[in-house]
Amino acid sequence: MTATPSLEPADTAARRAARLAAVQAVYQMELAGNAAEDTIEEFVDHRFATPSDIPVGPPDRAFFADIVRGVPRFQVEIDRALARSLAVNWKLERIDSIARAILRCAGYELIARPDVPGKVVIDQYLDVAHAFLAAEETGFVNAVLDRLARRKRAREFGEEPPLGELPF
Repeated sequence: MTATPSLEPADTAARRAARLAAVQAVYQMELAGNAAEDTIEEFVDHRFATPSDIPVGPPDRAFFADIVRGVPRFQVEIDRALARSLAVNWKLERIDSIARAILRCAGYELIARPDVPGKVVIDQYLDVAHAFLAAEETGFVNAVLDRLARRKRAREFGEEPPLGELPF
C-alpha cells in the first residue's frame, strides 16, 4: 500500500509543519522558561531530525524560527492585543497554556507578518488547535483570532480599522 500524496504545495505543507512546531516550542518556552534561541536549536537538532516528532512533514525552518523568535520579542504587544480580543472578564492567564501558545503564535503572524493573509493565519492555527484542543476550546480560539484579525487586519476583511488600532 502506498501513501496518498499531499495535494498542497510543498511550501504550504512546510509552513503548516512550522506552525505546529512553533506552537510546541512556544508552549515549551513558557513552561520551562527556555530562551528562544535554545529552543530553536533543540528543535532543529533533535526534533526535526526525527521525522516522527513532526508528523505533518518537514517544517520550513526559517519560518519556524521567525515565529519562535517573534513571539517573545513582541509578547507585550501580542498579549495586549489578545487581551482586547477576549470576552469581558476573561484574562489571558486563565487560558490553557497550549491554547495560549496557539493564540500567541497566531497573534504574532497577524500583527507582525503582513505578508501572510489573515484568513490563512486563522485557518492554519485552527488546524493546530484541532490537534491539541477539544471542539469547544477550538471554537474559543477561532473567536479570539477572528476578533484579533478584524482589529489588526480590518482592511483585509473589508472593514475600517477601529479608531486608534494600528498594527505595529
